[in-house]
Amino acid sequence: MKTEKLLLGAVAASVLAVASHSVFAHGGATGVVKERMDGMGVMKEAMKVLTPMMRGQVDYDATVVREWSEDISRHAGEALTKLFPEGSLDAPSEAKPEIWQDWEAFSTLADQLRVMADGLAEASENGLMMAGETPAVGDMMGGQDSSMMGGTMMGGGMMGGAAEFDTMDLSQMPADGVFTMMGQVCSACHTRFRVEK
Repeated sequence: MKTEKLLLGAVAASVLAVASHSVFAHGGATGVVKERMDGMGVMKEAMKVLTPMMRGQVDYDATVVREWSEDISRHAGEALTKLFPEGSLDAPSEAKPEIWQDWEAFSTLADQLRVMADGLAEASENGLMMAGETPAVGDMMGGQDSSMMGGTMMGGGMMGGAAEFDTMDLSQMPADGVFTMMGQVCSACHTRFRVEK
C-alpha cells in the first residue's frame, strides 16, 4: 500500500508539473491550437482538483470525481485526436512532430485516456484504496501487478489498445487506482509527444 501511495504521489506530481506549465503557454494561440490548448486546460484543472482528493489531502467527494472525470473523457479519445490535424505546429503549440510520425501510438494513448476517464467516473463511488475503503488494485485484477495492467509500459504509461482496458472492470477498482493509471497515460503522452520548455 505504501508503494501505491508513492506511485500515486509521483504520477500526480508529474501531471501537475506538466499541466501547470501549459497555463503560461496559451498566449497568442489561435484556431485548432487554441482549441486543443483549451481542452488541455480543462484536463489540467481536473487534475488540479482531483489530485489532492486522491492523495487524501482533502475530503473525497464521489460526485466531484465523477464530474471532473466526465470532463476529461469529453476531451479525450477522438475529441482529442481531431484537434491535431497534420502539421498543426503553429506557435505556441507544444506538440512534437512525432505525433504524426507515430499517429497510431498517439491515437492509442488518446483512446486510453478516454477509457480511463470513463472508468474513473464509474469507480467514483468506490472511494480510495489508501483509505482502506476498497481492496488494493492488484486484488481487484486477480493479483496482477498494478503497474502493468495488461499493457506494456511506455515512458511511464501503458501501450496497448484501448480494447485491452475494456477487458478490465475499472468500475470495480478503487478510484485512486484508476486515477493512477490515468495519470500514467497522461505522462506517457506528454513524455513522447509534448515539447518540454
